[in-house]
Amino acid sequence: MESLSEIQTTNTKESQKGNEFQMSADVFYQTHTFSGVSECYHISGVPPDQVWASNVRHLILKYTKGVIQHRVNDPYIGFCQGIHTVNNENELIYINKDYDIKKLSKDMKTTTTFIESTDNTWKPRCVHWSPFTGDLLVGMYSNEPRDDTDDMYDADGTGKVFRYNKSGQLTQTIQYENTELELYRQPNYVTENNNGDVVVSDYESAVVVTDRGGRRRFSYTGHPPGSNLGPLGICTDAMSHILVCCRITETIHVLDKNGKYLFHLLEEKHGISEPRSLSFDVNARHLCVGSSFIENITEHNNLQDEHTPRPHGESLSCSTQAKTVVCSTDIQTDKKTDNN
Repeated sequence: MESLSEIQTTNTKESQKGNEFQMSADVFYQTHTFSGVSECYHISGVPPDQVWASNVRHLILKYTKGVIQHRVNDPYIGFCQGIHTVNNENELIYINKDYDIKKLSKDMKTTTTFIESTDNTWKPRCVHWSPFTGDLLVGMYSNEPRDDTDDMYDADGTGKVFRYNKSGQLTQTIQYENTELELYRQPNYVTENNNGDVVVSDYESAVVVTDRGGRRRFSYTGHPPGSNLGPLGICTDAMSHILVCCRITETIHVLDKNGKYLFHLLEEKHGISEPRSLSFDVNARHLCVGSSFIENITEHNNLQDEHTPRPHGESLSCSTQAKTVVCSTDIQTDKKTDNN
């Protein structure tokens, strides 16, 4: 089943410490709908017209017109975790039920073990293949008590991020800030920005961003700061924006590369309910969004091409799941003097 709709929204403006961000008046939504995937907790796009999607039970590949191409029989069953990714050769990388990281060939005929699980203490929770470096980032979790707090309610579980090269060799571990202060609790989603930053959605905590060397740059805890974010799916776009699904507001927060809140994207009135997962196609410059309790997934035409960045301005194109919405949005930034 396929449908098409158009919605126009009105101008929205929001001032943030001297800078004014304005969404353009005409936001266009193009809708395609088909059933088959519920509770879409993670999405990995396969250009030009396929998408991997997972929930707590299944990991499947679909054409965007709705035809199921393949099912993975042994995925790790996890709630709101980025358990799969796609590499530069369009091969699927995923965490299986035994906590091994598997690679499925592009023709879907051969599955190999890319990284074998050998540590019973640490388990992988999320993966991301970086199109910029060709490295695989793996978010790890241990339910061993944290050693940087005396608070019994804050002591359960800790995390770290591994970086592997194309050959599956471990090249970096990101775990501590300065000496023994731990960076993560439960890294459920991980991605890499095009400026080299590693961006982690730390469950029930914050968006934690470190530089290429593993040093903390900032943590984002919501807008206003400390307002309880409940971060879920995360991605970055072509202009280094950071986009994160907020469980509390049920919207997508858009940040600049330095962690400054710009605005939120896609409310329920736009046809999306409970956004949970994000995937940005750098080449097509559009965003896919997966949500809970909606038996839809999406792919759509890019609307970004006709919108080029202007002086003092930026363009953002996005498309979503949950009534499968696609939209094109211009973000204009007018600098003002901050007298504070």
